[in-house]
Amino acid sequence: MDQFFAAVEQRDQPELRGKPIAVGHDAERGVVSTASYEARRFGVHSAQSIQVARRLCPQLIIVEPHFQRYKEVSAQLHSIFHDYTDLIEPVSLDEAFLDVTDNKRDIKLGVDIAREIKQRIYDTTGLTASAGVSYCKFLAKIASDWRKPDGLTVIHPDKALDFIAQLKVEKIWGIGPKTADKMHRMGIFTGADLRERSLQHLTAEFGKMGQVFYDFARGIDNRPVISEWERKSVSCEQTFEKDISKPSAVIIELYHTVLELERRIAKNNFEGHTLTLKVKFLDFQQITRSITVNNILRTKDEILPLAKQLLRQVEFRSHPIRLLGLGVSNQRGDMPSDKPHWIQLEIEFED
Repeated sequence: MDQFFAAVEQRDQPELRGKPIAVGHDAERGVVSTASYEARRFGVHSAQSIQVARRLCPQLIIVEPHFQRYKEVSAQLHSIFHDYTDLIEPVSLDEAFLDVTDNKRDIKLGVDIAREIKQRIYDTTGLTASAGVSYCKFLAKIASDWRKPDGLTVIHPDKALDFIAQLKVEKIWGIGPKTADKMHRMGIFTGADLRERSLQHLTAEFGKMGQVFYDFARGIDNRPVISEWERKSVSCEQTFEKDISKPSAVIIELYHTVLELERRIAKNNFEGHTLTLKVKFLDFQQITRSITVNNILRTKDEILPLAKQLLRQVEFRSHPIRLLGLGVSNQRGDMPSDKPHWIQLEIEFED
């Protein structure tokens, strides 16, 4: 979908149409969820601080999100998708992969299906969608973003290699800003440059992702459209209005996070054995601490003692916390011994 959250708000509030809006919580540390195209012309974009967005666009209108409404529209979209195929892999509320090789309407060309679905979405919701059609998920995703808004792009197998050759590496799935910077230092700027590098070289530089980049540069992506998936984890997190470092304040916020995690576990009927604590500090450094136990983690009484145990491994008195999160995973309860097993991770996330 095009500017999904913002488009729904502009549809439902006519006075917002044609104006620069950002959907997000209007607070000191609020973040833009979606920006309208009118706002994007000023450089406003998703995951950006509300404060930064306001500086870029002084006339920006901040709109509180209405997630239930977005879910209702998403259900309408999926109802339309199911009229054509049951091989649907949701990516987010407003995005999905569809395998229409054998479709319910016996339509021969994927582009005709995409065109029909786009029209039905507009007729049903009043919103525009962009579609990409190709022989694999990697290229279909790129094609869907190619001519936004209200776009329709087809990448034919015979044209795929030429298309990838002129593609900037930043457009390739899995290549975020830091990876792109590294590639630029290596002299890799386009798909053609990437294709010139050997598999051995790419895996030496990028590990397992080297194989992915090697294949994508050659138009190879054998991932199927998976219509049914198993939830791997349940988690929640909170960014604080002000950084916290006082032990009593951190414990209180940890307690509230445990309660929210307990609620989400019950809602999803999830059974996991590994608890992970996520902490982001004032300087945006991020760490996680995990522990795996034999028993299933469901309730506050089971989770809170472990969460406190994990927190004791984090130095925050001189290193204030801006975000705190908890998650439960590992349904099988895999662990190398009968005793709790500690795992320490340092993770860098790319957009």
